[in-house]
Amino acid sequence: MTDTMNTPGADGGDAFVSACTAVGADYIFCSSGSEWAPVWESLARRHRDGIACPHYLDLTHETVAVGMATGYGLVKRRPQAVLLHAAPGLLQGSMAVHGALLAGVPMVVSSSESTTYGDGAGQDPGGQWYRNLSIVGGPHTVAQPFTKWSNEAASVHTLPTMITRAAELARRTPAGPAYLNIPLEVLLEEWDGREAKPVVPPGSTHSSPEEIDPVAQMIREAVSPVIVTETAGREEGGFEALLSFAEAWNIPVVEPDSAVCANFPRTHPLHAGSDIGPWMDEADLILLVNCRVPFYPPSRRPSKAEIVVIDEVPQRPHVVYQVLFADRYLEGNVTNTLRQLTRRAKDLDEPAVAARRAAQDERHAAERTAAALAESRAKDAEGIDPVLVAATLRTLLDGRDAVVVDETITHSRTVRRHLLTDAPDSYFYVQGGLGQGMAVALGVKLAAPDRPVVLTIGDGAFTYNPVIPSYDASKAYDVPVLIVVFNNRVYKSMNLNHRRFYPEGAAAETGEWLGTDLHRLPRLAAFAEPFGMHTETVDTPDALGPALERALKAVADGTTAVVDVLVTR
Repeated sequence: MTDTMNTPGADGGDAFVSACTAVGADYIFCSSGSEWAPVWESLARRHRDGIACPHYLDLTHETVAVGMATGYGLVKRRPQAVLLHAAPGLLQGSMAVHGALLAGVPMVVSSSESTTYGDGAGQDPGGQWYRNLSIVGGPHTVAQPFTKWSNEAASVHTLPTMITRAAELARRTPAGPAYLNIPLEVLLEEWDGREAKPVVPPGSTHSSPEEIDPVAQMIREAVSPVIVTETAGREEGGFEALLSFAEAWNIPVVEPDSAVCANFPRTHPLHAGSDIGPWMDEADLILLVNCRVPFYPPSRRPSKAEIVVIDEVPQRPHVVYQVLFADRYLEGNVTNTLRQLTRRAKDLDEPAVAARRAAQDERHAAERTAAALAESRAKDAEGIDPVLVAATLRTLLDGRDAVVVDETITHSRTVRRHLLTDAPDSYFYVQGGLGQGMAVALGVKLAAPDRPVVLTIGDGAFTYNPVIPSYDASKAYDVPVLIVVFNNRVYKSMNLNHRRFYPEGAAAETGEWLGTDLHRLPRLAAFAEPFGMHTETVDTPDALGPALERALKAVADGTTAVVDVLVTR
C-alpha cells in the first residue's frame, strides 16, 4: 500500500482515474452511462485541485467513443480508456470494439453492472439494474468473443492492478482491445489508496541469427522473390524497415486488397500493386510480412514458391480460418527481423538482381501508364468518375503530410491506386463493419492535430455512421476533418453480388433490384449544416477541384468540411 493524495471518501472512481493516469492513457473516451458518476466526480475533483489526469471526452454514441479510441491508437500505438454503459452500451459499441481487434489497436474498454441489485449495504445502485440492464454471467462474458481479453474487477482493492493488467495485455502483440467489467458497487466502494503501477513497455523478441541466416540465403538464391504485406506499416518503424529491406535486396512489394494501412510507398518503383495473382506461378520465393490472409480462396497455393512468414504472431487467434502454406517462420519483432535481413544483403547475384529489377521497372511503368490513362479518361468523361475524385485529392494533398482514412467498398481499389500514399501512417482502412469511419478519422485527427485528415467514404457507409454524434464530437473537441463522399446513390456491393449470383434471375429480368437503392436519401452534406460546417455537393467535373480546395481550406481554418460528390459509378 502506498501513501497517496487521496482525500477521505475516495472511492472506486478515484481508483479508476488513478489507474488510467498511471498506465499512461491520454484520453478517456466516454459514451455516458449512469454508472460513471464516481469517475466524473473524481475527474471534477482533480480538475478543481490541479491534479494530473487523462483528458475526458463526453461523446454521444458508443461507436464514436470506440472509433475515436481506435483512430487515436492507430497513430499513437498506446492503449486508451473507453467507457460504455452497462451491457446495452457494450453491445452498441461491439462492432467498433471488434474493428479495433481486427485493426490491432490496444485499448481498455469498460462498462458496468450491479452485483447487489439494491439488497446490499451501501448506496442504492438503482432499480434499473434489476429490471433491465443486467445480463446473465455479466457483460464480460458478452465481450469475450470480440476482445483480446475479458474479465471482471470484483473489488476496489484489485481494480487498479486489473486496469494495469488489461492495458499491458492490450498492448502486447497481437495488440487489441481488452475489456473490464467494473460493477457499480465497486466504483462506489471506499478505496484504500493502492495505486496501479505505470505500464512497462513491452519487451521485444527476436529471431536468432541461426534462423535468419538460412532465410537470407534463400533470398540470395531466389530468382523471382516477392514480398506480400498487409500490416507491416502498423509496427513501430515497420514502414521504414520494409522500404530498406526491399531496396537492399531489390524485391517487389505487393500490398493486396486486404492491406489495411500504409506499408510501402505506392509511388516507389518496387511497389508491385495489389494483385498477387501474377506471382502465384512466377515467384520462387514469397515473403509474407505481417500478412494474415494472403491467398484467396485459402486453398490457392503458389505453384513453385517457397514461403517464409515474417510475423511476430503468424497465427492470429481472432482469425477463424487461416492458411499460410509456410515453409519457414521468422517470429519476433518484425521491424527488427527486417533490419537484420537488410544487413545480410551481401554477395548478391548482380545479373539476377538486375534482371528482376528490370522486370519490376517494366511492370511499374505499365501500371503507371494504365493509371494515367484511367485518369485521362476520367477527365474526359461526362459526370464525375471516381478515378477523378481520387486523382484530384492526390494533387491537392501533395506535400501536405495528410492522412487518409478509407471507408469505401466498391471504390477502395480506386482510392488506393490513385491517391498513391507514400508515407508512414498516411493511410488506414477501417476494419470490421461499416459505420465507424467518421469516428476513426476524428481519432486520427486527435492524435495528429497538425496533419490534414481526409475520410473517403461511400454513400452507403455514410448512412451507417452515427453522423450527428460524430459531427458533435468534431465541433466540441476541435477535430476538423475533410469528409469526401463517393455518392453513387446505390449499395453497389450488394447489387454486384446479386448480379453475380443470379445473372439471369428474376431481378435481371424485371429490373427489380432490392436492397440497393439510395436515391431516396436527402443531400448528405446537409446534415453538417446545423453544426456550422463547410458543406458542398458536386456533380460536374469542373466544380470538383475548386470544391475540394475550398473544403481543405475550411479544414485548415478549423472546421469539418463535407463534400458530397455525385459519382457516375
